[in-house]
Amino acid sequence: MNTLLSDSAPTPAGGNSLGQTLTIRGGRPLVGRVDVKGAKNLATKAMVASLLGETASILRDVPEISDVHVVRSLLEVHGVEVTELEDGVLKLDPSGAVSANFEEIDAHAGASRIPILFCGPLLHLLHQAFIPDLGGCRIGDRPIDFHLDALRSFGAIVEKQPSGIRLSAPNGLHGANIELPYPSVGATEQVLLTAVRAKGTTELRNAAIEPEIMDLIAVLQKMGAIISYEPNRVIFIEGVESLRGYDHRSIFDRNEAASWACAALATDGDIFVAGAKQQEMLTFLNVFRKVGGDFDIAEDGIRFRRGGALKPVTVETDVHPGFMTDWQQPLIVALTQAEGESIVHETVYENRLGFTRALVQMGADIVVHPEGIANSDRRVPRRALEQAAVINGPTPLHAADVVVPDLRGGYSYVIAALAAEGESTVRNIGIIRRGYEKFLEKLTALGADFDVTD
Repeated sequence: MNTLLSDSAPTPAGGNSLGQTLTIRGGRPLVGRVDVKGAKNLATKAMVASLLGETASILRDVPEISDVHVVRSLLEVHGVEVTELEDGVLKLDPSGAVSANFEEIDAHAGASRIPILFCGPLLHLLHQAFIPDLGGCRIGDRPIDFHLDALRSFGAIVEKQPSGIRLSAPNGLHGANIELPYPSVGATEQVLLTAVRAKGTTELRNAAIEPEIMDLIAVLQKMGAIISYEPNRVIFIEGVESLRGYDHRSIFDRNEAASWACAALATDGDIFVAGAKQQEMLTFLNVFRKVGGDFDIAEDGIRFRRGGALKPVTVETDVHPGFMTDWQQPLIVALTQAEGESIVHETVYENRLGFTRALVQMGADIVVHPEGIANSDRRVPRRALEQAAVINGPTPLHAADVVVPDLRGGYSYVIAALAAEGESTVRNIGIIRRGYEKFLEKLTALGADFDVTD
């Protein structure tokens, strides 16, 4: 029987639940239903966008995760009134927005990298902004140079200080012609949030086009922005004098949906993911089917399960519409049970395969090639930072004592422990709450056997 501490409320940054530990008794399939709410990668950005409006905004399907808590705290520090109207519905009123001091911002930012996206809206609103040293998952180099170069293009003055970065725009911001060196999601969001109220037109080339980006564009259009995009990764933004609040329902979290799908594969389970939609998951569903998974598309969600013995695949992570980097970690757990050799080429972050060391400790046969693997079948152009994992299976997984390294890796450790025989210990699980709402409650609903301790 589970000993379950409620995780329905997000844990503040720096809170002691980061050290919580799961004791998992594995070897049983996950079966049942989970509900996914709005995407972490949209909800938090839409909350920041509320700063641009002259009236209050309403955001629906907001997940109860710690990243949302961090953004809410940062908004409140800046004088935005945030009210929870009902479960998953936030009202954000920026009418009292003010500047915040370093200590307040730093205390509330915690491990989140969201503060960088406050810059554009705050420069429009207050003509100044401050970014503390940024945290986030330790999965490789995530430079903010793309962000700072874009902000300079708009006319912002950037001053690097020992405690962080101070930005100012005494003469306001103007439109710019920007080409990103890489279609970075964060940098694309930065340009959108800054350009909508900059004077003149902004042309952004090599932009990210993830579904969450398109949903953010929909939010900004509701606010009065004029944004158009072309199929060749070019986005045009015509700056406007003012914006109003929005009423928007967030796109579902396709990262969480894919994670539960991989859990069904790894544990030989049967999971209905309510809220998942086919269109945004086409690329994932193709790989899921190639691996040997089966799925049923319903109006209100997708049912995931095995369709027989798991088969090896070769996967290359890439920006949308490619296979997301956030999908590969839980997939690798399932691939340890596939019959033959699978290869996962990680082309987005250079350190994202470090989590496989714990899987090897649990009995997996995984070899990481730190400089990647070149072959003639590659679709995604090679990058200097890429790595590759070669997974040979099937290999029985056994219990181990592991420590969560990052958000997706941590989720993968939990699923590996649930698939393994014996009693595993997974430490530092609070990180998982950054992106998985009511994680422990969902595990319980799926029949997982575990205890949690502080």
